[in-house]
Amino acid sequence: MRLPALCLGLAIYGLAARAAEMKVSPGVTVTELKRFAAEEAVQGIAVDAEFAYVIADHALGKYQKKDGQKVASWTAPKGSGIKHLNAGIVLNGKLYCAHSNFPAKPDESSVEIFDAATLQPVGRYVFPHPPGSLTWALPYQGGWLTCFAHYGPLNDNALSRVVSYDAQWQELRRWTFPAALLQRFGLSSSSGATLLAGERLIVSGHDAKELYVLSLPTVGGELHWEAIWPFLSAGQAFDADPSPASTVSHLVLYSIQRKTKEVIVARYELQAR
Repeated sequence: MRLPALCLGLAIYGLAARAAEMKVSPGVTVTELKRFAAEEAVQGIAVDAEFAYVIADHALGKYQKKDGQKVASWTAPKGSGIKHLNAGIVLNGKLYCAHSNFPAKPDESSVEIFDAATLQPVGRYVFPHPPGSLTWALPYQGGWLTCFAHYGPLNDNALSRVVSYDAQWQELRRWTFPAALLQRFGLSSSSGATLLAGERLIVSGHDAKELYVLSLPTVGGELHWEAIWPFLSAGQAFDADPSPASTVSHLVLYSIQRKTKEVIVARYELQAR
């Protein structure tokens, strides 16, 4: 079902303007395109040209984007070591999923790799000394951009870090989230992310129907928080549709609604500055 467009201008962004670090967005139009049921809609979603890969803690579901029909599934067998899958991304026929031992301590994190055709595991990278629980990993400048989260009330979410690596997983730089954005996260941290035109980082939290637009200083340090976008889902990981190429003014996002176990597809149109 197609819902009416949700038009948001400067007035709505008054909510964002209360954070001194953030610039007011010129406005965003969001249109829901469709939604479909997916029993794995717990942690996040990844998409390629034809399929959506829906991610639960210990399971994956593969769905046709055109009609929401399920075509494959995988459940972690006992003893597999899979504890808490998070966000995913599809690259060259493989599904890369962030994974951690959350809520256990000390932190253990890895990138779990699956064959996108069969959903069978084909590899993994284990971080020897992760600075938190890995929630997402994105290809970035020939390597990777990742987020290691910390959650309250037992841990301070200010310890969350965005970390870049080269292709051999050698650390390059680290960034922190602005204090005002950490307040928007509440007791949680960033759950999902995508890169817009390879430059702007768009992240979600775990509960709020908001997306946060950030830029990355080239030398590391604190991320620059630029805007809040509306989000039709209540947090969790999401992915940008690669079929209509994402640009600075138009993109389609796939996300999940954890409470109703649904996939939501929405078109974002950004007003020119």
